[in-house]
Amino acid sequence: MKATIAICTHNRAADVKEALLSLLQQSFNGSYEVIVVDNRSTDNTREVVQEFQRLVDVPIVYLYEERLGLSVARNRAIREASGEYVLFLDDDAVASEDWIRCIVALFELDPRIGCAGGKIEPAWEGSAPQWLLPENRTLYTILDYSDEIVEMRRPDIPFGANVAFRKSVFDSMEPFREDLGRVGSNLLSSEEAELIERIRARYSVFYTPHASVLHKIPRSRISRKWLLRRIYWQGVSSAVSSKNKAGILMKSLVKMPLFALLTVVFAYDKRKIFRNISKISYSNGQLRGVLKMYQ
Repeated sequence: MKATIAICTHNRAADVKEALLSLLQQSFNGSYEVIVVDNRSTDNTREVVQEFQRLVDVPIVYLYEERLGLSVARNRAIREASGEYVLFLDDDAVASEDWIRCIVALFELDPRIGCAGGKIEPAWEGSAPQWLLPENRTLYTILDYSDEIVEMRRPDIPFGANVAFRKSVFDSMEPFREDLGRVGSNLLSSEEAELIERIRARYSVFYTPHASVLHKIPRSRISRKWLLRRIYWQGVSSAVSSKNKAGILMKSLVKMPLFALLTVVFAYDKRKIFRNISKISYSNGQLRGVLKMYQ
């Protein structure tokens, strides 16, 4: 089996149906399977997948994972995968026609490529918010890294809505950390960055613009309130993902209060807050970008 396509889902049966449909219209001529990991859904996800199993020739495997957590579900998919490459597609994403073919072709350029990803375009429910600044677009899982195939250098990484791994890398290293990643409604993250950082010690990480997906962004997320919550949880994720206990303490004491402070930005002098936060170095500029939204 050349490729395994993995979709991890929790209570998004309608989205899973659209994701599966996009996988049945691929230009890839090699062998591949689809694994759907149902992470304790209470909707009709099982029935949706079983319907596809009956109607198509592509092997579609349904797995029920009782233990809640995105990283748990992803690791289950990796363990069960038969493919040489494991391609992850978010349950609320739709793959382009050439997605599988271009990801597989990228891996086969060089055996030293351990991780690959592609372009992620937004599918806004409604229109894109006018207040969203370029430096904060990545918080909505939007990625347009390059117009050509390139190696992604630290700290840049592919995003989980469209990321793939050479399965053999997991013969000698642990997969996703299960204390990171979303569980239920929380926005904990950084599991992808932590894993890819470990992979970079032995392999290269590449990006291709030719393997794109559309990622749905529901109306409920198109608000400043949601974006502030997302940034707060990014701070929590940064603290938790630290391997150094002292680092966890310092990030918890320094970063998290700053993220929380943004939630009450209207109650204070925004210019004063901006000046204070600007004294601290942030590599991604996302805090400063959020404050600009309110100026």
